[in-house]
Amino acid sequence: MQIQIPLTRDLVLIGGGHAHALVLRMWGMNPLPGVRVTLIDPNPAAPYTGMLPGHVAGHYRREELDIDLVRLARFAGARLILGAATAIDPQARTVSVAGRGQIAWDVASIDVGIHGRIPGIAGFDEHAVAAKPLDIFADRWRTYLASVAAGDVPAEAAVIGGGVAGAELSLAMAFALREVARATPKLTLIEAGQDLLSATPSARRGLAAAMERLGVTAITGAEVAGVRQDGVTLADGRHVPSRFTVGAAGAYAHPWLAQTGLPVTEDGFVRAGADLRVVGQDSLFAVGDCAHLDAAPRPKAGVFAVRAAKPLLDNLRAVLSGRETRPFHPQRHYLKLISLGDKSAIAEKWGRSVAHPVLWRWKDRIDRAFMEKFQTFPEMRQSSLPAEVAASVIETLGERSDPLCGGCGSKVAPGALGAVLDALDQPGRADVLSGPGDDAAVLDTGGVRQVLTTDHLRAFTDDPGLMARITAVHALGDIWAMGAAPQAALVSVILPRMSEALQARTMSEIMQAAGAVLGAAGAEIVGGHSTMGAEMTIGFSITGLLDGAAITHGGARPGDALILTRPIGTGTLLAGEMQGKARGRDVAWVLAAMARPQDDAARILSDAHAMTDVTGFGLAGHLMAICRASKLAAKINLDAVPLYDGALDLAEAGIRSTIWAANRAAAPVAGAEGARGALLHDPQTSGGLLAAVDPDAARPLVASLRNAGHAAAVVGRLETGPPSIRSGSD
Repeated sequence: MQIQIPLTRDLVLIGGGHAHALVLRMWGMNPLPGVRVTLIDPNPAAPYTGMLPGHVAGHYRREELDIDLVRLARFAGARLILGAATAIDPQARTVSVAGRGQIAWDVASIDVGIHGRIPGIAGFDEHAVAAKPLDIFADRWRTYLASVAAGDVPAEAAVIGGGVAGAELSLAMAFALREVARATPKLTLIEAGQDLLSATPSARRGLAAAMERLGVTAITGAEVAGVRQDGVTLADGRHVPSRFTVGAAGAYAHPWLAQTGLPVTEDGFVRAGADLRVVGQDSLFAVGDCAHLDAAPRPKAGVFAVRAAKPLLDNLRAVLSGRETRPFHPQRHYLKLISLGDKSAIAEKWGRSVAHPVLWRWKDRIDRAFMEKFQTFPEMRQSSLPAEVAASVIETLGERSDPLCGGCGSKVAPGALGAVLDALDQPGRADVLSGPGDDAAVLDTGGVRQVLTTDHLRAFTDDPGLMARITAVHALGDIWAMGAAPQAALVSVILPRMSEALQARTMSEIMQAAGAVLGAAGAEIVGGHSTMGAEMTIGFSITGLLDGAAITHGGARPGDALILTRPIGTGTLLAGEMQGKARGRDVAWVLAAMARPQDDAARILSDAHAMTDVTGFGLAGHLMAICRASKLAAKINLDAVPLYDGALDLAEAGIRSTIWAANRAAAPVAGAEGARGALLHDPQTSGGLLAAVDPDAARPLVASLRNAGHAAAVVGRLETGPPSIRSGSD
């Protein structure tokens, strides 16, 4: 019998910097059993700064710069918590995350990078942008470049900071303004010191020649007094015209690091010892630009973060398993490859430099090889089927033997479930006002009408807090769809086998998230049940109170318009994420949407003739339930059905959730072909409300829903006929 190894230690990586990204990649190839790994970062993708000048110049697309942290975390078997770290308590061993509270750790590492906002310059935050964080700068730059190309603003820009980074950016910006926007750039590089650049004299000469060629003007010995919408004001009163001002005058530590009580330098960088552990700490590490290596100080350069990844991994594993750590010895000299705007570069090392287009191609190969590590992951050994299996095993698994989906993608097939429910022999109590099939049971308790529902979900994310939040919203959907107000909830939790300490941490995250969602909806947690098992599963049994008749499946009328409050595609996106094929930004967006409550949408639709929440049986399956209960047919407009970003691409690539084929068989849609037709059967987790409403009220209802932030749409109508669904437009 194979033993399930319990989780006993929490490793938390704070920040998705280059060192942590490489650690996760190596961890995925050789994990340490018993360790739960968590990555915390505000964004689903981490940009690679080495390719920024090339992107600014127009040589790389924006997406080519991104390390997809969602895909990386899946490969590494890590949970990804999307949120900004705001504090660290080294004594309690917790990190505070915006919107999530505290995350506990046994061993942790900090790799949160730096920022480039220049302090003390009036108007900088309002009218300028720092070169770091890269994603904000890149978005602002693309918007400005498009405005110049359209002739809306002049091609006037300024870069504050005349170091190598500032010179590279100014050259790249000038090249893009000339070649991409087809404008004559007026670009100024401003440096407070008397000399530009920190490079060798020969490198400075090469950069100066490139600046002259591209029309970049340098101003030295100039202190910046302020930034305005139309330019930069210098301390001596001079005005530098600029409609796009960039700060590249140095690397600044995030202010919150100095408030942690950890040892920091005068300028706020976390001090790390020879083995990369924070000075005075036995289980906390710091790497990358946010760290200062006491034993071997080095400049803020990505090469050192990359080189630190393997020693960091070794020392993390050592502390986690009770072994001795080893020192990190960073190299003293490193190769600098400096872009010159066009596809040329300067190479500098050991005080010597040379410029040539072939050096840009060399740099391009180095950068692309680094990014390839995060675009194509090694094929890890998968468990294969035995040589001999029972009949129908392969048929049940499907041709590709894809893993079982999470959420509603793993539901029991609607045909099998329906047959069992139809065969139930029940006593028919007078105080039970509904039977199986509606979203929730309706009970008469002493003259008070109460609804009762239960839902549980197999985990599709290793983040228990997010999983609990989505599951709570999902379960509440049944209550809201019936037109009831949530009242009380029981919580059911299955955790994978883990130590008592990790049980406490995990249950705390689950209960805090569940309590926040249910409490905001007006329900109280009154009890529940917990156990350990093979994998995480979270469920809720919820009661609600009705102030009038319940909204059921059976009240729809011919001619009613069908309103859907959310896009569809969650099952396809979650299946794609499990297979490493979905874009991380798309996954992050859909998870955030699934975690948003819909009580306000239910209130807007309170006069609906019939309503349901679209979940595991897909839009077609739940629409068919309304058709059967109301004895009507439905017509659905494929082009009007909103889709989550990325879902259509994955559906076109053949990605399907586990229950998809059974859903299609149970609720066929005549005339619905292609990927859009396939998505009608996609199982939704925490899906939208589907309401049948008076056709004259549909347009104002959709407007109200959109004003409340819901991506609602009229997706079809009901018509006279036997229960069936066809595709068509009005």
